[in-house]
Amino acid sequence: MENQPPYQQPYQQPYSPGSQQMPLPNATAVLVLGIISIVGCICYGIPGLICSIIALVLAKKDLQLYANNPEAYTMASYSNLKSGRICAIIGLSLSALFFLFIIIYFIFVGSLVLSSHNGIFNHM
Repeated sequence: MENQPPYQQPYQQPYSPGSQQMPLPNATAVLVLGIISIVGCICYGIPGLICSIIALVLAKKDLQLYANNPEAYTMASYSNLKSGRICAIIGLSLSALFFLFIIIYFIFVGSLVLSSHNGIFNHM
């Protein structure tokens, strides 16, 4: 009988104390997208919304990775991930408020323009 390992190799090897820690795969991207989402809120809110949603999706995936095996990842990358997630939440909030403000503004200005045109046509 052949020597068979007691278990099959999993697709991701568990952390062993002798191995080096690695950064979370999307921590830097989440931080950059979170910062861009705050800055992008002034461009009618659309770029900020897009960047913040992407950052939050990537952060959720990395938080699951970290929760499954926290010893395998560096604390610096985890800190970047948390900071980027907070920036993305702030960017999402600001962008949504600004986008809502722009919509209300255009509705208000549009109604003023339409009411002024109706007044001009009524006088003729």
